[in-house]
Amino acid sequence: MSGTRARGRYNGATAAAAARGRTGMPVNGTPARRPDALPGPRPPEMANPMRKKKSPVKDLLLTRYAPIADGIAALFFPYAEVVIHDLHDQTVLYLANNLSKREVGDDSALEEIDHSARERVIGPYEKLNWDGRRMRCVSNVLFDDEGRPAGMMCINFNIAVFDEVRATLDLFIKGAGVVAQPDELFRDDWQERINTFLHGWLRERQVGLNGLTREHRRELVEALYAEGAFRGKSAANYVANVLGMGRATVYKHLKHLKETQGDA
Repeated sequence: MSGTRARGRYNGATAAAAARGRTGMPVNGTPARRPDALPGPRPPEMANPMRKKKSPVKDLLLTRYAPIADGIAALFFPYAEVVIHDLHDQTVLYLANNLSKREVGDDSALEEIDHSARERVIGPYEKLNWDGRRMRCVSNVLFDDEGRPAGMMCINFNIAVFDEVRATLDLFIKGAGVVAQPDELFRDDWQERINTFLHGWLRERQVGLNGLTREHRRELVEALYAEGAFRGKSAANYVANVLGMGRATVYKHLKHLKETQGDA
């Protein structure tokens, strides 16, 4: 009998093992993994032990500085892009008016900021955008509540559009096919001669028409008289209007000059 019971126990254990091999479940219902089965998913903290932890300053930077970025981008739209970088994990945290085709979460590619952050404002400096346009940029270091560098706000301004405007203005200012004044038309253009002399006189003394004193106006009338500017018809009236003088005052000066110097 003892041998029979022993064989029974042995046969039962053998049957249980065979059942586990066929079904993957032991007799008592506890799951058992087959030797050739794939392992199941691991918890997130075990799945990628090298994954970056959430930045502790992300919420602070978004709450405190994202509205400022939006305001700057709105004021200078569509020419300004504002980017907030998270210095903790070196990623792009926020983009307003995206001109650089970057995305939130991209690597910032910034050099590590010295914790002393002596240069709180960096720039202005220039860089080239993806489309070949010049961008003028300035970067500001952003701090957390403990005064440590936590982020950086970069304002990138598209100045290429102003290069295009300047080229257009240069075309109009320089002119295409402009020739010298025809002598036969402007030989007796006393207004042109008065204007040329007047503004040369002003440049030499670094003064503008609006800054002329009474003494300046008297000196100008005398200088124009010496140049023969008042030989033209209505020249006295023209000078009075340009210099902001009364015609009677100009004629008074001319009468005195003729009496003391004779005809110019």
